[in-house]
Amino acid sequence: MSEELFVPGRLCLLGEHADWAGARRAARPEIAPGYCLVAGTDQGLRAEVSRSDGVEIETILPDGGARGPERMMAREDALGAVAAAGGFFSYAAGVAAEIVGRYGTGGARIRIVRNDLPVGKGLSSSAAISVLVARAFGRLYDLGLSLADEMRLAYAGERRTGSQCGLMDQVCAYGRRVTFLTFDGPDFDVEPLAVGGPLHLLVVDLRRGKDTRRILADLNACFPDAPGALAAGVREALGPRNAALVAEARRAVTTGDARALGEVMTHAQATFDTLVAPACTELAAPRLHEVLAHPEVRQLAWGGKGVGSQGDGCAQLVARGPAERDALATRLTRELDVGTLPLTLGAAR
Repeated sequence: MSEELFVPGRLCLLGEHADWAGARRAARPEIAPGYCLVAGTDQGLRAEVSRSDGVEIETILPDGGARGPERMMAREDALGAVAAAGGFFSYAAGVAAEIVGRYGTGGARIRIVRNDLPVGKGLSSSAAISVLVARAFGRLYDLGLSLADEMRLAYAGERRTGSQCGLMDQVCAYGRRVTFLTFDGPDFDVEPLAVGGPLHLLVVDLRRGKDTRRILADLNACFPDAPGALAAGVREALGPRNAALVAEARRAVTTGDARALGEVMTHAQATFDTLVAPACTELAAPRLHEVLAHPEVRQLAWGGKGVGSQGDGCAQLVARGPAERDALATRLTRELDVGTLPLTLGAAR
């Protein structure tokens, strides 16, 4: 028996880092809850999956290359060792270790036959593969996993690799919809939102590198009560400031107000640059700021900001309309040698 599965990436519209910050309320209730506004991407991973004695995974890459197949024994200890080693399929191995350990399943063969999700650009390619593995085992072994279960398993698997990620990335389990997320200690809530009208976004691949683990480690070091103005600024930005900004962005999305969404993104980026970026050199992001300051962005977009953990991975821009988005993509690609991905929120799929 084989099945075909699809898991998209995710675009954090507002609220990066608020997931793991809000989760710290479990031990320190004085920390503010975390709020995020997230959209599933049109890009993602499509795979063929089937049962197997071991765990085997291979993938096509966005550039047409391939990785794998990597074969592992379907034992928790063996899969956990692969996860801890930090190789290309470490996240997949970590999730498989969680499932084999918890449910006592056999193995799975996972063959990703289509992958147009950029790697390491803030669109959660790692979370997409983690959710894909959880969904594959759930379907193949009739585990009855809910979407929230898939999120938790994918998260637990990623944590086995040493990542200090939060749970936001794994909301790609909910598909291409827009969701409002609340993180309050060990609890999280996912609320799907109706988009009030088409919002024409342009995701810009900055074609630079960033060290997400370094970003997460440096910002986590500012919690729960690290001394000094710098750490206090990070906690303020990811707590009360973020709550207000996400509330504004939620209103803009549900009313289909592109201008308001662009303006709140610009405000959010300024807040991030002032209070959060000084805590980690990776967040200086010169390429990101070059794109945001480009004259065509000011003319053809209502605003924009960084993506995911921030840094020089991707930017997101709220275009003034579909024609302006096309023109903006053409100019940025030609003048700055970036890649672009269109994403329309609120459009029929």
